[in-house]
Amino acid sequence: MPANSEAENRRILHGMWDNLGRSVAELPHLDTISAVGSERVEIVNGEAFAALRDADRPVILFGGHFANWEVGSSTIHRLLGPSLLSVFRASNNPWADRVLRRRMQARRAVAKGADGGRDVLRHLRRGGHIGMLVDQKMNDGIAVPFFGHDAMTAPAIARLALRFGCPIVPVRIERLNGTRFRFTMLPPLKLTDTRDTADNVRATLMRVTAVIEEWIVARPEQWLWIHRRWPREA
Repeated sequence: MPANSEAENRRILHGMWDNLGRSVAELPHLDTISAVGSERVEIVNGEAFAALRDADRPVILFGGHFANWEVGSSTIHRLLGPSLLSVFRASNNPWADRVLRRRMQARRAVAKGADGGRDVLRHLRRGGHIGMLVDQKMNDGIAVPFFGHDAMTAPAIARLALRFGCPIVPVRIERLNGTRFRFTMLPPLKLTDTRDTADNVRATLMRVTAVIEEWIVARPEQWLWIHRRWPREA
């Protein structure tokens, strides 16, 4: 965002740390925040979640590390139930990983990797839904433009969607104020060419990345900027 003033960048930086601190403090209370009737998560397009849950068709839903993304994960698992299998990245810190996996026991979730990948394929073949966060770097991914610089991007979402011919649906979590959120299902991305080719994989990733960019521009203080998304020279 080179057009930003120094004051605006300071505001974004302060807001990001504020959001991250709030998110950590909210972790022990996720079930309460995301519970039916809590009134802390406003659901937008709720009828679409219900229709998706009841449809016997594979779908891939994606989001990013915005607001409190764990509130988003808890909410979508509540809305979709056992039809949803989410994918998470195991933590490098063994203590944090144990805490994370205990948290995942309440959800149908698999860690990224060979075993998790097989579970994902089986779930899609059965007409299930997959949820994933797609805004972090994958060193052996595909270079895709992100805010004008190439960023190594995990191709799984594109390859799976093209292989199974399933829709890619953006789901967005926003912090409104304090511990109040908005959770929105947006229309599926329209893919003009659904053949499973290298060019179509990259084109699909560009569409997905463009959505993430739009969300960052709208609420930059709510994105996890401290992840090293770009190469150092960017």
